[in-house]
Amino acid sequence: MSDALPFIHRFEKGADAQARPVLLLHGTGGDENDLVPLGRIIAPDAPLLSPRGKVLENGMPRFFRRVAGGMFDEDDVRRRAVELADFISVARGHYDLSAPIALGYSNGANTAAAVLLLRPEALAGAILLRVTLPLKETAPIDLTSKPVLILTGGNDPMMPAEGAAKLAQRLQQYGAAVERRTLPVGHELSQADISLAKQWLRTNGS
Repeated sequence: MSDALPFIHRFEKGADAQARPVLLLHGTGGDENDLVPLGRIIAPDAPLLSPRGKVLENGMPRFFRRVAGGMFDEDDVRRRAVELADFISVARGHYDLSAPIALGYSNGANTAAAVLLLRPEALAGAILLRVTLPLKETAPIDLTSKPVLILTGGNDPMMPAEGAAKLAQRLQQYGAAVERRTLPVGHELSQADISLAKQWLRTNGS
């Protein structure tokens, strides 16, 4: 981590400095190391940028506050999404990176979705694993052709499929190229998630 950057984070150059970088956004209780192995499987040669969420919930890092399980503090969502977008901008200059593809899980996926809806220039696209619509209302923005993959667990009690469907509809309404799949799993990640994300990134990560 560099003292010049406003998030505790981990950065790995990868074997191909010209590859599209991947921004790793962990779930509740994770940290900057949590998704690095997954990121390296999905994007073997790409630079990886992995910040740690600044919010603590019962000692567990998150990227934004929630009022209760499944109920988000939307003012905090907005503030933290803008803060993360600013970090991405600074990190791009610091590490000489192009705009990254976000790879987010659960709370991290919801944060990536909020960045897309509020500061879309920060991301080249996103892989959203176990996500919901993080903001009830957002102003129209231009997401024309920005690629997004949404992978939902059909038996997920924490992120029901309806929330992911609403997010997909919102992103498509703003012009994003959304691919959404529902898998026969719960909130946990599966080999199918890894395979689909890797295949999608191979097509959309240039």
